[in-house]
Amino acid sequence: MASEFENSELIAKLPQEGVHCFAANEKQVKTRRIVTIILMALFAAAAAAFLIMKEKQLVIAGFACAGFIISLLVFIQSFLIEKYRVAVDYNEKKIVLRYRFSLIEIPFDSFDAREGEADRAEEMLDNATNSGAVTEYLVLDNVFDEACYQTSTKDLASKEDFYKLREEAFAIADAYGARNSEDAIKPNTDGRASTKAKIASSDLDEDDIDKIVDEAMEEDKKD
Repeated sequence: MASEFENSELIAKLPQEGVHCFAANEKQVKTRRIVTIILMALFAAAAAAFLIMKEKQLVIAGFACAGFIISLLVFIQSFLIEKYRVAVDYNEKKIVLRYRFSLIEIPFDSFDAREGEADRAEEMLDNATNSGAVTEYLVLDNVFDEACYQTSTKDLASKEDFYKLREEAFAIADAYGARNSEDAIKPNTDGRASTKAKIASSDLDEDDIDKIVDEAMEEDKKD
């Protein structure tokens, strides 16, 4: 059933069928696989070493095993995002995002899109590498949910893909007008803790920031 916020003329201009897939950055995928393979080998060796010691270090071995499992999960996830990180499904009228091991689905009539900005982890990485390239961000939002999701020119296979996704996302948001609902959770309002919780598509946790920045700086030195 059409909502009062939908613009039938704009909806008619959208593709009426098909699924447009936007894959993850190939370099990002390959780097993630190489790094996780190395980490898995190191964690496995560490766990074995601490377990075969005369005085077994079970706690340290446990941490090594946990590191191995986390690395394995990240390795597996790299294959999931290779096909697509974001998909626009015009058949089912929804946006589909891969976030870690979850598929996040946002119906068109709940969807909004807007320009994004770097979060703390991404800003630190940009400062560390100082490549000079400008990273652009896009927020993909379910206006009736506290969380929203962000992707960038670094996350997708190419800038052309990013611009195509942004064009389609803005067109869908304008056509369905979910942001105009009285029930929509507006960004940067008092209706939440401070601002709507933003989950960056880089899949980074707060605890990963320092390690990632250190790795980026080491890579920069090598170059």
